Amino acid sequence: MRRMTPLALAMSMLAQSPWAAAQALPDAVTENEATLPAVKVAANAERPSDAPAPYAGGQVAKGARLGALGNQEVIDTPFNITGYTAELIANQQARTLYDLMANDPSVRFTTSSGHAYENYRVRGFDVNSSELAINGMFGLAPVGHAPLEAVERVEVLKGPSALFSGMPPGGGVGGVINLVPKRAADDPLTRLSVGYQSKGQFGTSIDAGRRFGERKEVGVRINGAFSDGNTELDGQTKKREFLSAAVDYRSSALTASLDAYYSKESFAGGTPAMYWFQSTIPVPKAADPHTNLFRGASGTLESKAVMARAEYEFNSQLSAFAGVGVMNFESTGFINGTHARTIAANGSFTAATNGTRAYTDSVSAEGGLRARFGTGSVAHELVLHASNLEQESGSATNSASATSNIYNPVTTLVMPTPPGVAPKTSDTTLSSLALIDTLSLLDDRLRLTVGLRNQSIKTTNYNATTGAVTAEYDKSVVTPALAAVIKPWGPKVSLYANYVQGLSKGDTVTDTLATNRNFVFAPYKTDQKEAGVKWEVGTFTNTVSLFEITKPTMVALGSSSNPTYTDDGEKRVRGLEWNTFGELTRTVRLLGGATYSQGEQTKTAYGQYDGNVAIGTPRWQGNLGAEWDTPWLSGLTLSGRVVSTSSQYLDAANRQQIPSWTILDVGARYATRMDGRKVVLRVNINNLFDKQYWSGSFSDSYSIATLGAPRTITASATMDF
Repeated sequence: MRRMTPLALAMSMLAQSPWAAAQALPDAVTENEATLPAVKVAANAERPSDAPAPYAGGQVAKGARLGALGNQEVIDTPFNITGYTAELIANQQARTLYDLMANDPSVRFTTSSGHAYENYRVRGFDVNSSELAINGMFGLAPVGHAPLEAVERVEVLKGPSALFSGMPPGGGVGGVINLVPKRAADDPLTRLSVGYQSKGQFGTSIDAGRRFGERKEVGVRINGAFSDGNTELDGQTKKREFLSAAVDYRSSALTASLDAYYSKESFAGGTPAMYWFQSTIPVPKAADPHTNLFRGASGTLESKAVMARAEYEFNSQLSAFAGVGVMNFESTGFINGTHARTIAANGSFTAATNGTRAYTDSVSAEGGLRARFGTGSVAHELVLHASNLEQESGSATNSASATSNIYNPVTTLVMPTPPGVAPKTSDTTLSSLALIDTLSLLDDRLRLTVGLRNQSIKTTNYNATTGAVTAEYDKSVVTPALAAVIKPWGPKVSLYANYVQGLSKGDTVTDTLATNRNFVFAPYKTDQKEAGVKWEVGTFTNTVSLFEITKPTMVALGSSSNPTYTDDGEKRVRGLEWNTFGELTRTVRLLGGATYSQGEQTKTAYGQYDGNVAIGTPRWQGNLGAEWDTPWLSGLTLSGRVVSTSSQYLDAANRQQIPSWTILDVGARYATRMDGRKVVLRVNINNLFDKQYWSGSFSDSYSIATLGAPRTITASATMDF
């Protein structure tokens, strides 16, 4: 039986929120202005918890969060990092991360457009929807889709980051996507939007913020969204409900916040598919993305969470921070396994339709100390960081088999009813302790970051019927990181390099023929080596990165009839990235870049595929968008974006390949005033020429392709009251 969720327990915390307690602090508390003589300790004057200001053009921020180190300026960070702003989200009418990540040349998707889950591939390695972070903490973000109405920043840190953030729940090592909630600004805000998306999806949203107190110490921000109607998938309807509240307190010494949200998405009449091909046939032409293979499918995903954070500065040399949150996720219906399997050359396929009920309860916490001091002419920022994530999960599934065709599907398939309850199937605890030191030398022209994190991973799996323990995993590992930034020619140019490790849970040998069946490997360490240059010219910034990431995999050795498994397998991705953003002129803004990568299966079972191209790693990926404020009508802005991906393999043998694709997105917005109120009208058309294409790969192990979105028109009107 499933235990009670921790959400009810968390509600009692709301009555004793950190900002309410902080009101009892004396008003006379002031910040100690003392600084280390002749040494610049921090890269900016803001607290590490403050959201960096927008960069020129407003599409990205000047900095982003580097895990436990807090917010850092882009030019001072020894990693490729981008923080997309709420202004960009609004102007592109991005509802979920799928819409927003179309701006990033290092990110592609591993689920078909419109699927219940949005999963990603960053630098050639998977990052699942369950691995998003909120304010640097895992396990608290909405699962499936992450609504963006309440998000101030979406930050993408590329590469593994176990040292700075701890291990993600799923062990993703391609990067970290962090969501930063909105806070009330000094000026009052009441903003109402209404919108439409083809072919019949209508919605509305509200964004309201106020600050209270003599010095506006307390802020309240409320966001809500509702949409309902038909989607681009023939016969499917989808309803989305979202509500969030954010309360924050700020003083000279203390900042604290309390965030809560409720997110629910329901669909009926079908669901998008992933396409699993027979290994003996070439990949057929892409299916029509409007075609509904699973008519009658329905499902619901529901997430709710409460989070509290606080940071207190004892003086300019010492501060403490802490955060805690609980999240409950429940799903029911045909959510997982939406695969058209063993597709033949004529498009015929088999499928297992699933009625699933599942849940995940998460409790996440972190805390630490940040000390600033000097040793001679060297300034230090020393961070001690502890994190803990506990997750209980359960699921049960009823399945049925079916046959159909991807080009001419049957109109009805058997859709099993989900089980009435979801028994507990696993408990997971991820706990860690890190010590990180950032050293500033040569008047901050040279910054070195060194650190170690001890990560513990404990998992227990249970039989869904009897509750008996079926497997246990309890391992610990230490991961290091070393990074440097040097500015040899002034503050506008920085050279950087890093060596970091990521972590993922080691595999368990399940092959019944194996000599070491049930053996559990230690956590896999993923290594990244990276070097790059960042430079700013006026109001325009570029980053060029050269990287290599290697990840261990489990492989079989010896006789195929009696194999012995080891963790000596390896996947390697080498790449060159270019990212660019800012204002070319006062009326022209650019955002995007390109990635060249070489993904290779360097060590495979029996050496069978050694040297082959890794699944789902195209040579080229490019995204470049532009905005232009027209001279003939004040307030009118035109935009366009090109997204392109070269061909890629779906299978380890490199026999099945999907072709390259390029799509064009366009848009326009008009900002004006009506009765003294600000009004913005927006329209965006994605995939303008309605290209029909395979967009990528779902799996590192099987020949499963994802399908790109059809032409989609989105329009909205927003008014400030």
